[in-house]
Amino acid sequence: MRPDDWHLTEDVDDFLARAGDFLRSRPALHTMPLTVTEKLRTFGAAEHGGRGTVFGRLERAGEVSATFYRFPARGLSVTSLTPEQADTLAAHLVERGHSLPSVSADHRTAAAFAEAWQRRTGATPALRVRLHLYRLGTLTPPDPAPAGRGRPVAERDHEHLMRWCREFAADVGEVVTIDAASWPGTRFAEKRYTFWDTPDGTPVSMAGVNPMVAGQVRIDPVYTPVRLRGHGYASAVTAEVSRAALAAGATDVVLFTDSANPTSNALYRRVGFLPITDWAAYDFAYAEPETGAELPGA
Repeated sequence: MRPDDWHLTEDVDDFLARAGDFLRSRPALHTMPLTVTEKLRTFGAAEHGGRGTVFGRLERAGEVSATFYRFPARGLSVTSLTPEQADTLAAHLVERGHSLPSVSADHRTAAAFAEAWQRRTGATPALRVRLHLYRLGTLTPPDPAPAGRGRPVAERDHEHLMRWCREFAADVGEVVTIDAASWPGTRFAEKRYTFWDTPDGTPVSMAGVNPMVAGQVRIDPVYTPVRLRGHGYASAVTAEVSRAALAAGATDVVLFTDSANPTSNALYRRVGFLPITDWAAYDFAYAEPETGAELPGA
């Protein structure tokens, strides 16, 4: 396998024409590239922070076996790779002058690429987060369910929704501005949201769902304010959006959880979600150039 088996483009339509069948062949495992490319294809790259996004596919003899995407100045997101494939990708990106802040993928792929990237660039990888990717098996709503009901978030709820998205982002360590002006460009904007309301109509929890692509939907985010946790609201709203997704024709309902959070992992298992792979993100640290060092060609 050669580095030039990797083919890069900034044209999302061209990328999907060549790699779309591969991505749709395993929709649950390919939830991230399916969702990202659908967003850029539907809403436009320039309007949604995707201008200059690089897409790549590993193709040999007309068969695609892996893909990646990378937003400008952000990390690499890649489908499953063997160590050899990870090394050829690292070599190809180095040859093209890429400097990566991070990589995310299934855990074995992320670790293999981080090792290859360190070997070829000297960058030091550090594990930032490890996640579980879950797929819904048999939906099992909580019994008894907490008092109340799920309802679609309405326009009148928008300020409330943005506040909870800000709180969720802070909880998971995302650095993002979420207000009326920035909302359309955030990763939260294109989702459909459901609130769980108590019998008096007070929202106590929420769940968002990405648009369906290739029969899969991803639940993200699920959030309950700290003061309201421990009452089963997150289980109830997760079951509600899962039921709605299945009713709409979804064949795969997936979500990510932090592997270090036993509470959320137990919650989703009770609702019927089963782990299908581990996920990881590695950050890369680069050595600072020596002060006063002579530049090549000086």
